[in-house]
Amino acid sequence: MFERGEGQVGRKYRPQSGRVVQAYKFALDPNNSQEQALRSHCGAARAAYNWAVSWVTASWWQRKAEASYGIGDDELTPWRRWSLPALRKEFNRIKAADPRFADWWQENSKEAYNTGLANAATAFDNYSRSKQGKCKGPRVGIPRRKAKRKARLTCRFTIGIIRIESDGRHVTLPRLGTVRTHEPTFKLLARIQAGTARVLSATVRHERGRWFVSFQVETAREITRVLRPDVAVGVDLGIKHLAVLADSTGEIRYEPNPKHLDGALKLLRFQSRRVSRRQGPDRRVGRKPSERWEKANRERNKLHYRVANLRTDAVHKLTTRVRVEYGTVVVEDLNVAGMLRNERLARRVADAGFGEIRRQLTYKGQRNACRTVVADRWYPSSKTCSGCGAVKAKLPLRVRVFTCDVCGLVMDRDENAARNLAALAATCTTGTGAAGDQDMPGVSKPRGADHKTRHQRPGRNTGRDGRAGGATLPGQRQEEARDRRQDTEVFTLW
Repeated sequence: MFERGEGQVGRKYRPQSGRVVQAYKFALDPNNSQEQALRSHCGAARAAYNWAVSWVTASWWQRKAEASYGIGDDELTPWRRWSLPALRKEFNRIKAADPRFADWWQENSKEAYNTGLANAATAFDNYSRSKQGKCKGPRVGIPRRKAKRKARLTCRFTIGIIRIESDGRHVTLPRLGTVRTHEPTFKLLARIQAGTARVLSATVRHERGRWFVSFQVETAREITRVLRPDVAVGVDLGIKHLAVLADSTGEIRYEPNPKHLDGALKLLRFQSRRVSRRQGPDRRVGRKPSERWEKANRERNKLHYRVANLRTDAVHKLTTRVRVEYGTVVVEDLNVAGMLRNERLARRVADAGFGEIRRQLTYKGQRNACRTVVADRWYPSSKTCSGCGAVKAKLPLRVRVFTCDVCGLVMDRDENAARNLAALAATCTTGTGAAGDQDMPGVSKPRGADHKTRHQRPGRNTGRDGRAGGATLPGQRQEEARDRRQDTEVFTLW
């Protein structure tokens, strides 16, 4: 549907029709019998997943035991395949005779069991690919069985009667019947009646004390023209201000941080103290929670849910405003997991939602065929002067005002970083967000920055040009970078 490339910026955008897959999520209001059926289907999915994990790993342990007795590889127990067709074929063969499923498997839709088997096949595929080094991120472990008290209640329907009722307040799902929705479904219903949308699947899930249904829909979407397609904007995320926006025309905007969790923290502490004073569950002695504890816990969870909804709403509004206006957006690849290890900033960083902002900016840009540039994690956006390009060796987090030692520029730290990110869009060579120094072939080091922080020699307080602080001019810095090209670590912007 979308074309990618540097030609997207500065081109006359023409509306194009295409098919995209997106989700529509609605809250449900099931009655008692329907909620029991929903829990039964989700439990069936968990049971099928646990059976598949046990069935596949049983052959692994059997082969390991046989090998310990000196049995040859040709005589070991054959490997059991974990593809979805193989798991489904074996499950259909044993479900009527296995005592774990014989008495109740007919009570649920076959889609419930297919959900568990599909999740198991995906888990084994991820484990295999991670072990072979084909996946990024930390190593994925062997799939394990899901505990009843920890497993997320979810089930996916791909075939059968999946329908949005014409009244806009009910949905129909296989074996569950017609379920009332907590909110109207006219937005999706209008697209279906107009013939511009087609439901592919439906997923029910229990979250924060409420049931939800998500419809995966293939729909037609027009590529809309942004207000300023030729303008690039740098987005610097922070805590004091949620985002500082600096575009290529010199305009600066500060987006305030709503701090929804801080506003609800006083009431949340009160609710948590009340929950702790009441008799809660204890698995060690088999004690069940009291009704007063369950009531207090529901009220506390409701407050958590409200804060999460407010945060989601604020992030969506911010990212939508940015993507509707600018053709190119430059964001940073922040190490959010590392920032959360800072005990003084973890709560505020988590409340800001840095990772979600970047994710939404990316996929909303793809909807409009716009470009997203992701600056490398080591790009010194805060330590680089947006006026002359000089790079500071150190800039502690407590210093909120940037002062350049070369040109004397004094500017807010976040505003300076946002300007540098906006300028980075000009060096981007592809639509995927790769950027580099055009003057240094083979080396991608914008403005001479590298992973390692530069250290000044003891007793040397002036640079080559005689200025204080050991600063160098941009041209001299590029010459030194060329000389150190073989000795410094090279990084890329992607």
